[in-house]
Amino acid sequence: MATPIKEWSKLEVRAVVRFLFSKETKPSKIHKQIAETYGEGAMSRSRVYQWCTWFGEGRTSLGDEPKSGRPKTSTNEENTTRVDELIRCDRRMKIREIALKLEIPKSTVHEIVHDTLGYRKVSARWVPNM
Repeated sequence: MATPIKEWSKLEVRAVVRFLFSKETKPSKIHKQIAETYGEGAMSRSRVYQWCTWFGEGRTSLGDEPKSGRPKTSTNEENTTRVDELIRCDRRMKIREIALKLEIPKSTVHEIVHDTLGYRKVSARWVPNM
């Protein structure tokens, strides 16, 4: 038995599953070969069966499907720009007021103001951190 490959990506392992599935290899044998080549943690047996099912149904993409729902973070370029514009218009504005005005969470506004933009309060005004 050869030593397992230590560095691999999900897409690489999925491509191997697709290749072996196209050669009509059974999912149990595919899992065994993946475990021998990439190690036990590369892909579980149930995940191999699931990918084989998807490839059998006609799926061609190896990547993850886009997920529905709320994005993981609202700290994006647009919100950063909007927060910066509000602070430049009124340097006495509080984080709570900015959050209410932009309808984004206070924690996100705090992260944008302090971490992204680098502002801090001095005499009740926002100033760039030097």
